[in-house]
Amino acid sequence: MTENASPHPDENPTEPDRRHDVVVIGGGPAGLSAALVLGRARRRTLVVDAGEPRNAPAAHMHGYLSRDGMPPAEFLAVGREEIARYGVELVRDRAVDVRRDGGFTVELASGRAVRARQLVVATGLKDELPPLPGLAERYGNDVLHCPYCHGWEVRDRAFGVLATTAMSVHQALMVTQWSKDVTLFLHEIAPEELSDDDLRRLAAAGVAVVPGAVAEVVAGGGRLTGVRLADGTVHGREVLFVAPRAVPRTGLLARLGAELRETPFGAYPVVDERGLTTVPGLWAAGNASGYAEQVVNAASRGYRAGAAINGELLFADLDAAVAAGSAGPGSAARV
Repeated sequence: MTENASPHPDENPTEPDRRHDVVVIGGGPAGLSAALVLGRARRRTLVVDAGEPRNAPAAHMHGYLSRDGMPPAEFLAVGREEIARYGVELVRDRAVDVRRDGGFTVELASGRAVRARQLVVATGLKDELPPLPGLAERYGNDVLHCPYCHGWEVRDRAFGVLATTAMSVHQALMVTQWSKDVTLFLHEIAPEELSDDDLRRLAAAGVAVVPGAVAEVVAGGGRLTGVRLADGTVHGREVLFVAPRAVPRTGLLARLGAELRETPFGAYPVVDERGLTTVPGLWAAGNASGYAEQVVNAASRGYRAGAAINGELLFADLDAAVAAGSAGPGSAARV
């Protein structure tokens, strides 16, 4: 397996490579899964990996059958080993530009240009945390965003939920499945913004509601101990759930003209059930195609895209051979 950000020694970095069948931009679960399927289908495949997985702050990943509790870095390392068995090339580099020219040409930060018949964008998204002192330092430990990812590990502790959007009420209600000691800190939400249904549900779930802005996250002894409000009041908590602002890494898709749709979590490409965007030959998988793709979902999306791409390439070649009258002596014929 090649893990090298520099051009091949026999290539001019200013000239494009000979064309790959597929270039996959992004070496996370979606990109590696697509590459695995394509490599096993004997497709000349290249993965460009900038090494910025969304779940890097987490010590373990959960909810992936047979891989529950596995460190994310270990999961990706195993994936890279697996794609290498099938001749897939992986380069540590960043895609900085892309264009259509009868296929796709991807410009890398190293100066190398790579060409492909089809392109998979699996660049994921970036989580932007609320700008509170102490929050980022605890993220992935006892400052969390997803109870399905981490709820079991912190079950029955004293939870806090930091409200930054109207969806924070939903988050506070959801986490009561893992703890009955939950406090919703309204922070950026005014009390009058809570609907009657919100208040009834919060009361039924036993969620305490605290108005006022949070000033900082309090920690000591290597763990979260509470939150301090702007008025100086400290509320003891052991776990704090937040909703980061999702920033989709869809710039390359937009540059190629893919249609995007606005969602509460950012703009994502319009794709069919296989992951094909509105641009022929351009595919999106994982968190580059939607906010809610967990690791297992992202891997599934990558698999589906990889299989669909192989079929697209196969039938495109067959149709070209038929059009050229060169199906060959072994081709099927009516008798």
